[in-house]
Amino acid sequence: MKPIMPTIESIPTNVITGFLGTGKTTAILHLLDQKPSQERWAVLVNEFGEVGIDGDLLQGNLAGGSEVFIRQLPGGCMCCANGVPMQVALNTLLSQAKPHRLLIEPTGLGHPKEVIEVLSSSHYRQVLDLQNTVTLVDARKARDERYTNHATFKQQLAIADVIVANKADQYQPDDFPELLGYLETSVGLDSKPVYKVCNGALQLDWLEAPAQQYKSKISQKIDQHTHHSHSHTLPLPPNPAIPDSGYLMIENEGEGFYSKGWIFKPQWQFDADLLSSLLLGVESERIKGVFKTNRGIIHYNKADNVLKEGYLDHCTDSRIECIGSDKNTLDALEDSLLNCVIER
Repeated sequence: MKPIMPTIESIPTNVITGFLGTGKTTAILHLLDQKPSQERWAVLVNEFGEVGIDGDLLQGNLAGGSEVFIRQLPGGCMCCANGVPMQVALNTLLSQAKPHRLLIEPTGLGHPKEVIEVLSSSHYRQVLDLQNTVTLVDARKARDERYTNHATFKQQLAIADVIVANKADQYQPDDFPELLGYLETSVGLDSKPVYKVCNGALQLDWLEAPAQQYKSKISQKIDQHTHHSHSHTLPLPPNPAIPDSGYLMIENEGEGFYSKGWIFKPQWQFDADLLSSLLLGVESERIKGVFKTNRGIIHYNKADNVLKEGYLDHCTDSRIECIGSDKNTLDALEDSLLNCVIER
C-alpha cells in the first residue's frame, strides 16, 4: 500500500518584501529559528542578480535536519512574463516540500503587488492561505528621494499588512518619526502596525493574520499599470558550466540599477583579507558574496557602506553579486576580484 501523502491545501503563506539592503534574508533566518520543530517550511527566494546568493546564505545558516526547503529564483522580478518562472519554481517547491508554511522573498527591486496577484489567482486559491505581507524598511531612507520617489519603494510599503523598521539600533532620534510622517502622507497607514526592530527580529505572530483585501485600496494608491522593465535572460542552471577562464560573469539591469555577478570554479581559493579590503572600497547599493578563502568559507554582505562577514559550513563554489547605479564601477570590479585568487 502506498503511503498517504499530505494534501497541499491552504498553506499559510507570507510575502517578506523590502527595498535593497533592508535585511530581508536576515529577517527570514530569524523566522526560521522560531519554526516549530514538527513543521516543514518552504522558502522561495527571488533575486535581482543572476547568479543567486541568498539561497546559499539561508541554506548555509541552517542546521542539518531543520525541515526547511529553499528554492532560489535568480534573474530579476518574479512577476515578469506573467509570473511563469515564479509559478514553475513555486509549484516544484510545494510538490517537494509539502510545507506547513511558505515564505516568499521577492527581490528588493521587485513588485509585490504583481506577486500577490499571482498568489491570489484561481490557480492557487485552494492551495495557499495568503496571510500578512511584511515589508521591511530602513527609516533612514525616508528623507532620501532616491528611495521615496521610487515607485517600487512606495509600492512595497503600500502593499504591506505589517511594516517593520529594521536596523533601529542605527537610527538617529528623528529617523523613526520621519518614517511615520512619510508613511502617513505618502502611502497611508490605514491602522497598519509599524514595528521597530534590530537585526531582522520579526515575530511569528506578525505573520498569521489574514492578509488585507488589498485590491481596492492599492488601486487608489498605485497605478495599476506601473511600468517596470528588466533585461530578460534565460535563468542559469543550478550548476552552470564554468568556462576555461575559471569564472562565469552574468549581468542584469532594470529599475535604474545594474547588477553584475560572478561564479568561480569550486577549486579556486581567495585571500580573505584582500577580499575584505576590496569590497569595503566598492561603491554600490548592495554586495553579497560567498567565497572559499584561506580562512574558511566566508559570506560577505554589504549595505549602506557597511560590510559584514560571517562563516558558513558549506558552499558549492565562490560567487558574488553586486548591485549599483553606476555600471562603470561594476565593470571595473572583475580584475580586482581575480587579483584576490591565491589558489586555482
